[in-house]
Formats: sequence, structure tokens, C-alpha cells
Amino acid sequence: MMTQQIERSARKTDHPALVDVLNDAVGTEIVCWLRYSRHADSLSGLGSEHVCAAFYRYAEQELRHAIRAAERVSQCGGKPNFAPSTQASHVETAYGMPENADAAGMLRENLAAERTMILAYREIIRRVGGRDPATRRLLESLLAEHEHHADDLRSLLGHSNTPQEARWRRGSSPLEDSTLLERPAC
Repeated sequence: MMTQQIERSARKTDHPALVDVLNDAVGTEIVCWLRYSRHADSLSGLGSEHVCAAFYRYAEQELRHAIRAAERVSQCGGKPNFAPSTQASHVETAYGMPENADAAGMLRENLAAERTMILAYREIIRRVGGRDPATRRLLESLLAEHEHHADDLRSLLGHSNTPQEARWRRGSSPLEDSTLLERPAC
């Protein structure tokens, strides 16, 4: 029954445009998975264990996001694009290491990426509207998870044990004025 509903919902949409947008989501989620995995593998030192564990947990979730988006591409009659050669030009976030490769730098980079994903998913949801309820539900669920990640990352930034973060807590933090830490308006 649910499969038939999903197929009917997919037929009501503009297949090529929807498949392209969903494949962009697949690519972006893969890049997020790669970045979180690399950051988790790169962290070391006393006090970074909780950040490392969070990065591994988020990496697993980002991979599940990619798989869910790819499944929806298939349900809409498209072919999921997992080709690394085409992912770089179709993603919303960047893959890399921050210049300052400490836990706080990685947290800030991942927070910026989550914010980008939140804005992108909000826009896609707006465009999908009510034309494709199944895709909309998928995107809303991915959006909710990215909002949760952003909240957690903000929390981790506020409780980081790096010497730089400890200095910021004693004085005024440059993070306090950062637009990355502001929750986006609904």
C-alpha cells in the first residue's frame, strides 16, 4: 500500500527536476559523511573523545540520509548518482579540513555545513510544496536531523575543553557574534 502511494506521489511531480534535486542531496549527504568521518579520524588528544564520538554518530546518520535520498530517486524513476566524479560540482557543502584542525575548528566547519544543509532543505521543501507528499516528508525528516546536528554542534562548541575555548569562556567569545551560532528564523 505504501509503495503504491509513493509511486502515485512520484508520478505527480516533475521527475527530471525532482530527481536532479534529490541526486544533489545524495551527493551533499555523501560529502557530509566523508567530512564527519575524516574529522572523527583526525581528532586526538585529551578532551576530544566526546566530539569524536559525535562526529562518528553524525557520519553514520549522513550516510543513512544519502541512502534514503537515493531510494527516493529510484522510487521517482531515476537512477541514484553515487559517482564521485560528478559529486563535487553538485553539492551544497565542502569537504576538507579547516586550517585550524583542532576540535573547535572542526565543530565550526561542521556547523557551517549543517547550516547550509538546513537552508538548502528548507528551500527544496518550499519548492516541492504539496505536489509530492512522500518527498516532502523525506526532506522534512532530513531537515529535522540536520537541525538537531546543528543544535548539538552549537552545544559542543559551548562546552569544548580546548585551551582556546576555555579562554573564550573567561572573556568574550568571538563565537558569540558569529552568524553560524544564530538559529535560523523559521
